[in-house]
Amino acid sequence: MSNKKDIAIVFDCGATNVRVIAIGIDGNILASKSFKNSTYPDPFYPEGLIWDIDKIWSDLCEASQEVISEIEIERVAGVTVTTFGVDGTLVDRPGEMLYPVISWQCKRTEKIMESIGNYIPLEKLYSISGVYPYSFNTINKFIWLKENKPELLESAYRFLFFPSLLIKKLSGVMQNDITMSGTSMMLDIEAEKISTEICDTIGIDASIFGEIAPSGAQAGTVTKEAHKQCGIQEGIPVFFGGHDTQFAIFGSGASLNQAVLNSGTWEILMARSDAFKATNDELTQCLTTEKDAQKGKFNIGQNWLASGILEWFATNFYNQYTGDELYELMIKEASLIKPGQHNLQINPAFYNDSGNDSGGVISGLTINTHRSEIYRALLESLCYRLREGLEALEVAGNFKAEKIICVGGGSKNMLWNQLRADVCNLPIEIIEQKETTVLGAAMFVFASAGLFKSPEEARDFIDYNPQIINPSKDTEVYNELYEKYINFKLP
Repeated sequence: MSNKKDIAIVFDCGATNVRVIAIGIDGNILASKSFKNSTYPDPFYPEGLIWDIDKIWSDLCEASQEVISEIEIERVAGVTVTTFGVDGTLVDRPGEMLYPVISWQCKRTEKIMESIGNYIPLEKLYSISGVYPYSFNTINKFIWLKENKPELLESAYRFLFFPSLLIKKLSGVMQNDITMSGTSMMLDIEAEKISTEICDTIGIDASIFGEIAPSGAQAGTVTKEAHKQCGIQEGIPVFFGGHDTQFAIFGSGASLNQAVLNSGTWEILMARSDAFKATNDELTQCLTTEKDAQKGKFNIGQNWLASGILEWFATNFYNQYTGDELYELMIKEASLIKPGQHNLQINPAFYNDSGNDSGGVISGLTINTHRSEIYRALLESLCYRLREGLEALEVAGNFKAEKIICVGGGSKNMLWNQLRADVCNLPIEIIEQKETTVLGAAMFVFASAGLFKSPEEARDFIDYNPQIINPSKDTEVYNELYEKYINFKLP
């Protein structure tokens, strides 16, 4: 039996799954258990959607009990929590929730974001917070509560973000972390504190957020009651985690000024930087800047629908195939197509999330167009969208990317990876580690527990075994095609 405390336990709550994972200092997952997650109807608001915290906690506890039964509990250095951003709720002084946690999937705040200028000019709000005006941002939930449940705000002691609600169940501590605060659109991102100016304009007391903790700081220890429920030994340190995006980018191995592309149904392109801009130009380009897990650093990002488009295409043009056979055939056929063949041009804005586009466009179709040509053109257009986003990030963060680290399901498509390298004229780095969120969160646990001097040192201990895809001779061709794409997108 080892006497070394070299395991971190991560409670990871996503929109579709809740998981507990035990991970070693070498990045290997030692045990894992997950349950499905979903929203529920809001009992107090017709058509509203909420998260059932008690159900989530119960599932996490069951998962935790199974995980710790498979490891040596004496080796656990600490526990942390990571979840999606923005969501949380008001609690009273004992920590009881005053209203269910409104889900980011709920539509009740859409009109609030549209009329946010009634409280504060959008340009001003964006310049302070850096966060793109998504309808699900925390600020909109505060305004909804103020307009519909003002009595709750009057009796509330704290607003706790999702991870902090779970931290409270583990340790009894009620405190928010910096990364979740950075998703709220209420943080002065440069000052790294809740903006009194923003709070004053919407009539909220900024003290309701309490003191903001840095990621990796110790919140407390596992309580006797939590031990009974989740099985983790009483007294084990509980550390602040936070927003999953920040840990995913850190866990990918990205240092400053390195772009990371998380490719899935949506593609999320982010870069860690020590500078950012949040002017009208960045707002127009739909850039969002969040607080990095480390002090003085920022995560500049942009997202767009990606594999979701390809799945739509596969359903409509390859509906007789499924699974591996489907994707192998699509990639094989598209690999035979030359760059920009038959002058097909595509604007991949098939999901109109910014309001700046009227929708996706496919131009150049003829009765001789083969499905493989459309698929190839879709892949190329998504690569142009990647280059467009990367150029915007480079300007906002004042850096020049030397490579793109690619993670997520979309990183398995090697044709797509080669096209990314060719279009962006940059190496694409594919890493073996797939669980970058829990890996990044664990690194902060190991550093705070004293196993390493810093999260970076913990990260240096990981063998990412990267695979590099370099640009090919087609790069020059794609430079010309990229210019055509930009002109094609212009109104």
